[in-house]
Amino acid sequence: MKDIARYIAVKTLCDIEEGAYSNIKLNHYFKKYDMKPLDRAFAAEIVYGTLRHLIRIDYFINKFSTIKTNKMSKWVLNCLRIAVYQIFYMDKVPEYAAINESVEIVKNKERKASGFVNGILRNILRNKQQFYDINVKDKVKKLSIEYSHPEWMVNMFIKDFGEDFTKDLLAANNTVPKLTIRVNTLKTTKYELKEILQNKGIKVSDGVVEEALILEDFANIEKSDEFNKGLFTIQDESSMLPSKVLDAKQGMKVLDLCSAPGGKTTHIAQLMNNNGEIIAFDIHEHKLKLINDNAKRLGINIINAKLKDAQIYMEEYKEYADRVLVDAPCSGLGLLRKKPEIKYNIDKGDIEQLARIQKNILNNAAKYVKKDGYIVYSTCTLTVEENEEVIKEFLRNNDNFIIEDINNYLPEKLKTNLPYLKIYPNVHKMDGFFIAKLKRIR
Repeated sequence: MKDIARYIAVKTLCDIEEGAYSNIKLNHYFKKYDMKPLDRAFAAEIVYGTLRHLIRIDYFINKFSTIKTNKMSKWVLNCLRIAVYQIFYMDKVPEYAAINESVEIVKNKERKASGFVNGILRNILRNKQQFYDINVKDKVKKLSIEYSHPEWMVNMFIKDFGEDFTKDLLAANNTVPKLTIRVNTLKTTKYELKEILQNKGIKVSDGVVEEALILEDFANIEKSDEFNKGLFTIQDESSMLPSKVLDAKQGMKVLDLCSAPGGKTTHIAQLMNNNGEIIAFDIHEHKLKLINDNAKRLGINIINAKLKDAQIYMEEYKEYADRVLVDAPCSGLGLLRKKPEIKYNIDKGDIEQLARIQKNILNNAAKYVKKDGYIVYSTCTLTVEENEEVIKEFLRNNDNFIIEDINNYLPEKLKTNLPYLKIYPNVHKMDGFFIAKLKRIR
């Protein structure tokens, strides 16, 4: 295959439409085809860029095609999509290359469609200015097309945050996140690791969170000696905060009810100086290996990963823990910069179902924590139903708990006048997150 990067981009986009996860599929193909770093980066940019701008791309294709996008085969449609993305969003890619390669790739599975693809793309090239014309009067529909978010999501954000904030949020969701790592202070210091990475020619800057470093120009990071020696782990800054807020001390007993792949679990162990006991639940057996592998690489031996469903109450853990982390399963709408396909794979009904699961897990957590102990509830989403409403209902139904002000555990830049924290990509330049701390008082 001459143009492996574009070919893999089309294959991955087709797989995603069948329910695959972008990062897992890309990594699978990178290894399967032994792709070079430049090809990996190019394929990833096309996949994530196309997903970020999918609704707008489809709207534009439909202007020039008698066969509408919902009637096209996945292979043909994704060959068209990646070409449109390259033409309008990748300045360094020659337009003729974007078109010619998509025409060649479509021949791999649907040779007869090559003329159709070529015709549409040539027509698009002659009418480039129309890409910036969205002739829709309805405000929500227009924002949906302009920023490639489903209409129901745009509606929800406007209702919760107002129109101006929503526009900023939608735009931020379509940006590329920075690569952030968490220094493993059990094996090195922030200063030492920073020096090691800079000596390799990597651009390194400090994050907002104490253990965080932001990196640039680090290809194949998971193959690096520093990663494999356990000097750091890849983790967004907002994802580091629940462990900081939990404030688990050496020698404590901690339950992490929804723990895979173990980023927060290992961070808690690190903050406990690898001294104490952490029992980490997950519902998927294959994910327990991820937790154990991460812990081993980072030099942590206090984590006991168990196959457990956090929705099911377990009497053996009644009043067991000094600290409980509920990093609840959620809609993931705070992660759209990293996983843009989430926008198209979730609907309003999913959010209602997830809120029921979250409340159930949190109510079980209430029975596991000791008196004067704490629960930290966190999600990587922005919806009120999965965050503020879950906490409000929990406090109404559990008068032996109070909400604890978490500002003392936060970096200065993240402190607010609220007892909990909600992080927005457009405000904080991090993944969207929600964090609240609950104390059992009797």
